[in-house]
Amino acid sequence: MARTTAAKRATEGAETEPAEEAAPAEETVTDEKAPAAEEEVPDEEPTPAGDTVTDEKTPAPEDAPAEDEEAPAGDTVTDEEDADVTATDRRRPRSPRISDPVLLTAAVLVVLAGACAAYFGWSWYSAAHDDSLAYSRTRDTVLRAAEQGVQNMNTLDYRKVDQGLASWEASSTGALHQELVQGRAQFTSQVQLAKTVTTAKIMDAAVTELDDRTGKAGVIVGVQITVTPPTGAPTTKQSRMRAQLTRTSSGWKLSALGQAPVGTTANGG
Repeated sequence: MARTTAAKRATEGAETEPAEEAAPAEETVTDEKAPAAEEEVPDEEPTPAGDTVTDEKTPAPEDAPAEDEEAPAGDTVTDEEDADVTATDRRRPRSPRISDPVLLTAAVLVVLAGACAAYFGWSWYSAAHDDSLAYSRTRDTVLRAAEQGVQNMNTLDYRKVDQGLASWEASSTGALHQELVQGRAQFTSQVQLAKTVTTAKIMDAAVTELDDRTGKAGVIVGVQITVTPPTGAPTTKQSRMRAQLTRTSSGWKLSALGQAPVGTTANGG
């Protein structure tokens, strides 16, 4: 049994050793294939051919001087044109240039001063024009109020006494208004007793004074007054009245009314 076992071991050892000798065969195969990669290097040989083409084409720019030789002709034309331009510039007047900073600053200040003067001049004219326009409007308002007030104060119908006296009071202010309110009962009895109808027509009127700041004005009004009695023919007379007006929260109203001096006209004469 011992020999048999030893024989088997010897046999296995013999079989095992040839397996280790097979490895060099694989290494040999690997070594033979390695040079194959070195044989691929010749693929890079086309590069020199490309270099050769490039080197052959590079000298081409050496022919460029032929084009540069034409430049002098162009330079000659340019010189002639420059000469013409120079002659033209000499004939053409040139605007002076201000190189001095002081002169430049002075010029700018002059321009600014002119602009400011024009602006303030226009502002002054505009303000004056606006003031004149406002004064004209106020004068027209005063004139209309005076004409209506004088007409109301000279119109009264005994059949509509309360309505007539209410119109008197609405057209007046200040002392005149107080006088009308206090004498209302007396006026009513007088008109109803006389049974008269009084009407008025404005002939002309003019503003003689106006102080818009204080709200005072004076007006001369020419009026034609017609009184119709219960019997008989109506009587007509013309009169000139001087009215004083005061500005109130509800407009311009009569603050005084009386006969104008003889010879006084609507123009203030």
